[in-house]
Amino acid sequence: MKLRNIAIIAHVDHGKTTLVDRLLQQSGAVRDNQRVDERAMDSNDLERERGITILAKATSIVWNDTRINVVDTPGHADFGGEVERILNMVDGALVLVDAAEGPLPQTKFVVSKALKMGLKPIVVVNKVDRPDARPDDVLNEIFDLFAALDANDEQLDFPVLYGSAKEGWMAASPDGPKDQGMTPLFELVLRHVAPPKVEDGPFRMLGTILEANPYLGRIVTGRITSGAIKPNEMVKVLDHEGNLVEQGRVSKVLAFRGLERAALDEASAGDIVSIAGLPNATVAHTICASSVEAPLPAQPIDPPTLSMTFRVNDSPLAGTEGTKVTGRMIRDRLLQEAEGNVALKVNESDERDSMIVAGRGELQLGILIETMRREGFELSVSRPSVLMQRNEAGQLLEPIEEVVIDLDEEHQGAVVQKLSERKADLIEMRPSGGGRVRLIFHAPTRGLIGYQGELLTDTRGTGIINRLFHGYAPHKGLIQGRRNGVLISTDQGEAVAYALWNLEDRGPMMIEPGARVYQGMIVGEHTRGNDLEVNVLKGKKLTNIRTTSKDEAVRLTPPIRMVLEKALSYIEEDELVEVTPESIRLRKRHLDPNERKKAVRQREAENAA
Repeated sequence: MKLRNIAIIAHVDHGKTTLVDRLLQQSGAVRDNQRVDERAMDSNDLERERGITILAKATSIVWNDTRINVVDTPGHADFGGEVERILNMVDGALVLVDAAEGPLPQTKFVVSKALKMGLKPIVVVNKVDRPDARPDDVLNEIFDLFAALDANDEQLDFPVLYGSAKEGWMAASPDGPKDQGMTPLFELVLRHVAPPKVEDGPFRMLGTILEANPYLGRIVTGRITSGAIKPNEMVKVLDHEGNLVEQGRVSKVLAFRGLERAALDEASAGDIVSIAGLPNATVAHTICASSVEAPLPAQPIDPPTLSMTFRVNDSPLAGTEGTKVTGRMIRDRLLQEAEGNVALKVNESDERDSMIVAGRGELQLGILIETMRREGFELSVSRPSVLMQRNEAGQLLEPIEEVVIDLDEEHQGAVVQKLSERKADLIEMRPSGGGRVRLIFHAPTRGLIGYQGELLTDTRGTGIINRLFHGYAPHKGLIQGRRNGVLISTDQGEAVAYALWNLEDRGPMMIEPGARVYQGMIVGEHTRGNDLEVNVLKGKKLTNIRTTSKDEAVRLTPPIRMVLEKALSYIEEDELVEVTPESIRLRKRHLDPNERKKAVRQREAENAA
């Protein structure tokens, strides 16, 4: 059977996963009466909740006499490690762009990787059924983007299809016939995408995706570069420098058939398959026949830009809500994550029972914490800090991001002011139609930590922000952090409504009556710049006097809700976020007030020196 390998790449929420759903249905891989979840490829709970693709996945479709392996890739730059590896497996790319929004930063990120690898793109302008669709303008923007990314003449001469994945049709023009379904796209893939390049020689395959299976153990997926593989054959695993990692026997060879995996008796060069039975093989390793000496080249991965410290939860409430609480459990889980996710770096910290985790962005690290929380882990994490570099002259460099913000014209003044306070430079401002404006900034990564919530407030929920790593530049100096202090609990117990009511003039609360608190836990935000210790356990004193004024009902203002991402960006250097399966709490690093004072004096002495 003939083979084609393609990746679908696009910005977040431009319809990649929905398009794959339609291709599966119309190729017959999924029966008309078969019950399939919407966005079938987003198998992870977090992917479904957030409507984004986090993990790259593959599927397989048969059209006429050709098998098309389709890989659905993440659109977020935070998960770029997935994207770069996936593109090694394919020979063509469907670049999917929203007919109203046009190409956005993550499109730029993924397309630049694809063009660098010499892939010939097919452009699909999706969602032409939107009332604000502008397909002709979007096509010009895509051409300009390809030209700016140094596409060669062959790549610039890309074929284009228009359509709606949601409605299940594609055509050569925006108002083309809708009765052919996805057939024009299938036929274009067969014409435009080259068959996989096959090299001569014994079996070789580069590991690209890693996953764990409760029955088969570790499964490594990749494209076979040369030769063939059968179950029970002996193979060896080489790292990227050519050192022997292990030798072993392949227990199963699996391939994608629709949404299912099927066991194969033999797989040959060009096909994308999964191999089980090798306990140490991982991403970027070469799995090969015993006679092979040199590894396959692996794509270099962009370095991480943010790091956080993951620590054992040592609060007085530790172990009351989670089942996985020890330092060893947290360490093993993080090392397991780093094996499969090459964009994450995990290192031992100088502090006891803590690990330093470095990644591409707040979203990637936030997803990891949320995943661990759902698995039953309890941990405390520090504020994200930016990874600096030094150039040859010893000058301090920091990561800079390209930020694209789409918003209503009336809010642009507030946004420009806020970002200039965060040391961002305005690069471009242009109208994007319908009373909206597109602003492009170059901003330091540390200035963007926690900015998304502020943007939504400033634009009344209408602003859309997209970020992309731009490069390293000289350090831009001090950026003003949080201006308010916090209210800190003085004791352990359950918060009392009367005490919270009496403290309302000190600042907004972050807890409700009945919430469990402990000494050193942050219970609210102070209206002033200093921290204040407060007693939230103090009940009403009982007297024998009864008056209407004394017995007024306690009416509390609703507390500030701290979700994980907001909490991570809110805390300062001397604070931590306590994460458990049931709660997210803010606390001081040192719970004892005397220890806190000592730490402040020590910091002041270090700064003076």
